[in-house]
Amino acid sequence: MSDQDLEWHDTMDWEVEGKGWDDTARHFERLPARAEGIVREPVWNLSRCSAGLSLCFVTDSPCIHARYNLLNETISMAHMPATSHSGLDLYALDAKGHERWVGISPPEGRHVESTLADGLAPGSRQYTLYLPLYNSPEHLEIGVEAGANLQPLPARPEKPILFYGTSIMHGASASRAGMCIPSIVSRRLQRRVINLGFSGNGIMEPEIADLLSELDPCLFIVDCLPNMAAPLVAERTIPLVRRIRQTRPETPILLVEDRTYANTGFFPAKAERHLTSRAALRNAWHELTNAGDEKIHYLEGERLLPHDGEATVDSSHPTDLGMAAYADAYEAAIRPILRQI
Repeated sequence: MSDQDLEWHDTMDWEVEGKGWDDTARHFERLPARAEGIVREPVWNLSRCSAGLSLCFVTDSPCIHARYNLLNETISMAHMPATSHSGLDLYALDAKGHERWVGISPPEGRHVESTLADGLAPGSRQYTLYLPLYNSPEHLEIGVEAGANLQPLPARPEKPILFYGTSIMHGASASRAGMCIPSIVSRRLQRRVINLGFSGNGIMEPEIADLLSELDPCLFIVDCLPNMAAPLVAERTIPLVRRIRQTRPETPILLVEDRTYANTGFFPAKAERHLTSRAALRNAWHELTNAGDEKIHYLEGERLLPHDGEATVDSSHPTDLGMAAYADAYEAAIRPILRQI
């Protein structure tokens, strides 16, 4: 279909699902503008990635196109393709109400014009468009067939699940933007999520704790051990929880151990790191529960990835197989917590 047969819709005033704050410097980023200069520069730069953000809309168009300009020139990494790093990922509700994958945009540069889907079955349906994990659109338009209806949808109103963590939570190394852990969990639980994964920088900093305490999710998930050795875990876990408790005394918090490196059996130093960092986190958990906090939950690292070593790209970062396994473990841990709320 030629561009002349399309109607383009500017999304820059659409509500974005997955944002914790409305007062962001750009439409598609994750921390409030006032965080610049407060959080460390690497965290700020990573917060400008649109990981976990999505747009929801209804259309009866037989085709869906997108065009956008990217914030950053780099569109892929050695261990992560452009389709997830800088691409869009489209899902739709099927006749049974399940979100199913539809199509992607494969970027080749900072300006992207792409057909997400063409020849769609007749009928109006609801779509979710996941935004890039390690980049962010500066401007984004959705194109549909001329005369077709397109209606943006607001973010779901229920309290979200908040994920705070590392590159694994951020989305490395999924093949598509919708395959990061929080987004998989969101589809399975049909719940809004906030992705605050910061690649290489999930280290329970006081400045991040202050920002987390501003939000009101139904559940805080803290998954930072892949970026933290035992001394830092021992130093920062309890202060992080206590800062959140100042404003959210009753909100459940799930503390998560690090995943086991896929090749740990061959490297004693990796096994030792798991042993010591997990012991530090478990000690902090016990101290918090012994002090009377009954809403602190715990997820063991051995449950996060399969034990056959086949689910990562580099022993650390999950492939799509690993992301799905992580989501299995999270789903099993989260569902009982949500039932108690």
